[in-house]
Amino acid sequence: MEKSPQQEHPVKAFGWAAKDPSGLLSPFPFSRRATGDEDVQFKVLFCGICHSDLHNIKNEWGFSQYPLVPGHEIVGVVTEVGSKVRNFKVGDRVGVGCMVSSCRSCENCADDLENYCPKIMLTYNSIYYDGTTTYGGYSDIMVANEHFVVHIPNNLPLDAAAPLLCAGITTYSPLKYFGLDKPGMHVGVVGLGGLGHVAVKFAKAFGVKVTVISTSPDKKEEALTRLGADSFLISKDPDQMQAAMGTMDGILDTVSAVHPLLPLIGLLKSHGKLVMVGAPDQPLELPVFPLLMGRKIIAGSGIGGMKETQEMIDFAAKHNITADIEVISADYLNTAMERLAKADVKYRFVIDIGNTLKAS
Repeated sequence: MEKSPQQEHPVKAFGWAAKDPSGLLSPFPFSRRATGDEDVQFKVLFCGICHSDLHNIKNEWGFSQYPLVPGHEIVGVVTEVGSKVRNFKVGDRVGVGCMVSSCRSCENCADDLENYCPKIMLTYNSIYYDGTTTYGGYSDIMVANEHFVVHIPNNLPLDAAAPLLCAGITTYSPLKYFGLDKPGMHVGVVGLGGLGHVAVKFAKAFGVKVTVISTSPDKKEEALTRLGADSFLISKDPDQMQAAMGTMDGILDTVSAVHPLLPLIGLLKSHGKLVMVGAPDQPLELPVFPLLMGRKIIAGSGIGGMKETQEMIDFAAKHNITADIEVISADYLNTAMERLAKADVKYRFVIDIGNTLKAS
C-alpha cells in the first residue's frame, strides 16, 4: 500500500513520557514521521516495561533527554507500508525491539550485528537522522524502517511475546554466541527477574542443565517447579556455593544492581564464561587472580542483530517460549514503575496499549 499525499505529513501520536528525572510519567501528545518508502507503520497493541526504561526515565545512566517516551518491547499490527517495503503487509503481526537504525555499512552491520554498530540509533532517547528525538513504545503508533521490524508468528500471543524483543534476545544471543547452547552443559542464571526467567526458558529449550542463582530463597519453588530449572543456589549461603564450586560451563548474570563477582567466578569450571547482561549503574569490582587460575572469561553481551532477533522469535514460537507477564493499563504506569524498582513483578509488566491508552 503506497503512501497517499496526506501521509507526507507527520502522524499524530499519543503516549506517556517522563518530563524530568523524577521518574514520573504523564500523557504526552507528539508526532511520528510520515511513513517513508522503506517504513512500516503499525498500531501498537502492547509494550513491555524493561528495567532499562526505569534507569532512563530517572536518568540513572546520565544520558536521558526529556521529554522521554520509553519502551522497546513493542508489538502490534501493521496499518501502512511504504512503496519499497517487501517483507511486510497491512495486517501483519510485528514487533520492534531496542533499535531502529544503524549505519548498514560497517563491519558489524555487514555481519548482521547492527546492535554493535557505532552509529546505532536506539528506539527511544536517540537522535534520528532528521534531528528529531526517537520516541518508544509507550505510545499508540510506531513507524520504523522495515529492516528493524520483526514478524511475530501467529502462535505467539502478542502480549507475552513483547518482552522477548529485549529480554529474549538479550539472553538468547549470549547463550548461542558463547556456545552455552549444547545439550548436557551446565549453565547458571544469576537473578530471576525479567531477563533471568526468560534465560531459564531458552537454556532449557537448548537442552542444558540450568541452575538458578539468587539471593532470595523464596524464589526456589518458582525456579524449579514453574520455570523448570534443575537446581537452585542461594548465593548468600556459603555452604551451598562451596558445594557448587567448579561445576558450571557458563553463567548468565542478569542482575542490574551492584553485586560481588568473586563467588560467581568460583562456580565456573576451567575455561568457564561469566557473561554479564544486566547493567548496574555503578562499576563492579573485578578480581583478576581467580580468572588466571582456570583461564576463565568475563564477557558482556547486548541484545542481538536483526537476523538473530527474528531467529530468536521463531525459536520461541517453535518451543512455546513466552515471558511471564502482568498486563497493566496505561494509567497504572507510575505504580508499575514503583513496583519494578522493588522487583515486585513476576516477571515483566506489559502495557495494554491498544485497549487502555487514550489520548486526552
